[in-house]
Amino acid sequence: MKILVVRLSAIGDIVFASPLIAVLRRAYPQAHIAWLVQPEYRSLLDRHPDLDEVIVCPLGHWRRLWRERRLRELMSGIAALRTNLRERRFDLAIDLQGLLKSGALTRLSGAGERIGLGSREGSQWLMTRTVQRGGDPRRIGSEYLYLAQTLGLPADDFPMAVHYGETDADFADRVIAEHDLGDGFAVLCPFTTRPQKHWIEERWAPLAARIQADLGLTPVMLGGPADREAATRIGDSADTPLIDLTGRTSLIEAAALIERASLLIGVDTGLGHMGIAFGTPSLLLFGSTCPYLDTTRANARVLYHKLDCSPCKRRPTCDGAFTCMRLITIDEVLDAARGVLGAAP
Repeated sequence: MKILVVRLSAIGDIVFASPLIAVLRRAYPQAHIAWLVQPEYRSLLDRHPDLDEVIVCPLGHWRRLWRERRLRELMSGIAALRTNLRERRFDLAIDLQGLLKSGALTRLSGAGERIGLGSREGSQWLMTRTVQRGGDPRRIGSEYLYLAQTLGLPADDFPMAVHYGETDADFADRVIAEHDLGDGFAVLCPFTTRPQKHWIEERWAPLAARIQADLGLTPVMLGGPADREAATRIGDSADTPLIDLTGRTSLIEAAALIERASLLIGVDTGLGHMGIAFGTPSLLLFGSTCPYLDTTRANARVLYHKLDCSPCKRRPTCDGAFTCMRLITIDEVLDAARGVLGAAP
C-alpha cells in the first residue's frame, strides 16, 4: 500500500491534520506514507516518525514563473513533479485541502483511489470519492478527525504532533541559556497573515510587562521575517525587557522554544496551535475566526467574544474597528493565563 497525503499549507492546518499520519500508520503498518507540501512548511513533517517521505511542491516558484510568463519552465516543473509522483505508484491519495490546486495535484499523482475532504472549486470532479467537512466545529482539528472516522481509520487517539531534531533542541537550549530563561518564560505570538486576526498592537507591550511582574515569566516574542517591523514597534514601546526573536528563528526552532515555554499567548496563528500540540499552557485570542473553542486540553483555552458579525473570517464589516478583539482586555488575558498555568496538561 502506498499512500499520499496532500496538504500544501499552512502551518496551523498542517498541525491540525498531523494526527492523520499516526492514524494511517496504525491502519496500514506496512504502508509507504508520503506527504505533499510546499517547501516552506516541510520542516513540520521532515522528522515525523510515521512518515516515510516528504515530497515538495514548489507552488510559489510556479506562481512566479506564471507571472513572468516563463511557461516552458513552468510546464517542465509540473511535468517533473508528475513523473516524481507517478514513479511511486500511489494506491491512495487524500486531498485534505479541497481546493482546485490541491485536487489537481492529487489527480496528477496517478493514484487509483483519490479521496477529497470538502472538495470544491471543481476539485470534486478530480476525486473518486469526496467526504464533506464534518465533526464538532468546536473541537480543534475536528474535520480531520471526522474524515478518519468516516474512512473507518483507528482514530480513538488523535493528538496533534510536531517533531524536531537535536539541532533544533540545541538551538532552543542555547537561547534559554543566553537570555537566562531557566526560571521560566512566556512565548508571545502576536502575528498572523490577516489584520482582523490580530489583537490590538498597543496592548502587547503592557501585557508583556504584566507577565513579568504578575507571573514572574520573561516574555519572548516569536514570528516570521515579515513580522519584524511590527515586532520592533512592540519592542520599542515596552518598558520592561522583552526578548524579541521575531524573524530570528526557523519555523522548527521556534517550535522547540514553544515546547520549552512555561506559557504561550498568541492569536489564531500556526505558532499558537503548536503550543496546544506540545501541551504547553496556551491561551489564544480569537476574533474574526473561530475554528475551535474545545482545545482538548485543560491547560489550553481560547478567548473569544462572539458578536452578531462573528465570525467574519475574510470579510470584516467593522471598518477596521475589530471590536471583537478590542473586547479582550489585558486583565482578562492575565486572568485566563493564570488559569491555564494552574491546569493539568
